[in-house]
Amino acid sequence: MAAGAPRIFLSHLSGVAAFDPAGDQVGRVRDLVVMLRVGRRPPRLLGLVVELPTRRRIFLPMTRVTSIESGQVITTGVLNVRRFEQRPTERLVFGELLDRRVTLVETGEEVTVLDVSVQQLPARRDWEVDRVFVRKGRKGGAFRRNRGETLTVEWSAVTGFSLEEHGQGAESLLATFEQLHPADLANVLHHLSPKRRAEVAAALDDDRLADVLEELPEDDQIEILGKLKGERAADVLEAMDPDDAADLLAELPEEEQERLLDLMQPADAADMRRLMSYEERTAGGLMNPEPIVLRPDATVADALARVRNRDLSPALAAQVYALVGSMLDDDLLPLAPDATLPVVAGFFATYDMVAAPVVNEAGSLLGTVTVDDVLDHMLPEDWRETEYHLDEEEAATDAG
Repeated sequence: MAAGAPRIFLSHLSGVAAFDPAGDQVGRVRDLVVMLRVGRRPPRLLGLVVELPTRRRIFLPMTRVTSIESGQVITTGVLNVRRFEQRPTERLVFGELLDRRVTLVETGEEVTVLDVSVQQLPARRDWEVDRVFVRKGRKGGAFRRNRGETLTVEWSAVTGFSLEEHGQGAESLLATFEQLHPADLANVLHHLSPKRRAEVAAALDDDRLADVLEELPEDDQIEILGKLKGERAADVLEAMDPDDAADLLAELPEEEQERLLDLMQPADAADMRRLMSYEERTAGGLMNPEPIVLRPDATVADALARVRNRDLSPALAAQVYALVGSMLDDDLLPLAPDATLPVVAGFFATYDMVAAPVVNEAGSLLGTVTVDDVLDHMLPEDWRETEYHLDEEEAATDAG
């Protein structure tokens, strides 16, 4: 290695912004690609997986990286916006190397990989993995640092990276992505292998997994839910927004629906059954049955205290029903539960609403529809894969 060449531990690059020479951000680092080599030769760092503002993931070769420092990556500004596709000889650092169990060559002891570092070769632009940061003892992960001795060893001092591992942990991967918004973490899971996706989902707590499931495509939702044990699956469904959970349940076979509903708390199961009784693309099928409701004599302070709940989505917190009597808006007609999706969308567009009440014939409030639910049902099913319908030329322009 070059004398004095900086060593970079790759977990520090998770989510780091990538900039072009003019200082404009082109995206964020979501993973790194290495190529394993025969024997104990260190892997080459081929490049970065960068997520553009359009959510498209592209491959940025290290030959187009001019600097990695101070929490940022500087590029040459030349980007190929073709979607990244992993090749058989390549490995993703965050997705496949972290948390892997490998063996120390000298002692034969199994250790867990917490991180890897790279350095640039002398007089060249090639980068190689040179060190591995590991933990001895049983699997612990990044959140359990008091278990087992940690040490940094040469790449050649360990073996086992090229072997398929069953039951690979996910703690260090989760530590790498713990600050991600649920939609971004969902995007990470979507691009993992089914095996790795199931391991990460199993390691997430119920609330975090519920938030992530709401952002995943339907096929991924069903796959993940199907791999959870019955009671855990029911707990995650209870933690989801009721309308999203009902949509997911509706996609399952009827026998599986009943099994999960029986495992849920009676009140939550009742909400699910009520929502599932409406057609999916109606106000009743779209609504959340748990809006913020206060007594007519409640104060503004009471309302503000309720909407500060971090578990509420912004759209749901945007309206409080039966708010202070003198501030009520009784000119706006509510939505009927059988109002179709076009009618609901037209209502939102006409009145510039982000949330709207759903009321039955007796005038009782049934729930509230939010604008994000309307958009989710109006966009094409594969909208998460189409980068908001930008073509490659537009994506290249956005990327600078």
